[in-house]
Amino acid sequence: MRRDELLDAAEDLLCDQGSTALTLAAVADRAGVSKGGLLYHYGSKEALIKGMVERLIEDFDGLLAAQPGDTYTERYLSATLAAVRSGRLRRWAVVTGASGNLFLLAPLREAMARWHREELANEPDPVAAQIVRLACEGLWDVASHDPELNSEDDLQALDRRLRALIKPESA
Repeated sequence: MRRDELLDAAEDLLCDQGSTALTLAAVADRAGVSKGGLLYHYGSKEALIKGMVERLIEDFDGLLAAQPGDTYTERYLSATLAAVRSGRLRRWAVVTGASGNLFLLAPLREAMARWHREELANEPDPVAAQIVRLACEGLWDVASHDPELNSEDDLQALDRRLRALIKPESA
């Protein structure tokens, strides 16, 4: 059994039944492995949650790196919209909701700080760039809890308006 399959099983369990159902036995059962097989990869529930958080960060970093754009904020906006459209954000809500332990969320806090500080001073308008990045966080949060809220037309309109904020004004 691959680590990603174990993490998928844990995320599915969280989505279907909530954080109280997240036990090593339940994850092993969902993944179709023995509890020992799960423990080989993740020695505790905390290690499993940390693995899910780290994978989410890696997924978004990969999505961000794959986006075209002249500025980091343009790529950040594109990555956020791609994540919203794909439904990937629901995983963030359930995984981060599963941990009451701030230590387990430390990698996410570090990633958020990096994503919001990255190249900010190099943006044509750093304040507008920060507004767009914060708007992405709001969209991300709302879409993770209500993925049907925004239609594709809504997302395109938001994309256009947010991009207008970060384009340098013509002289």
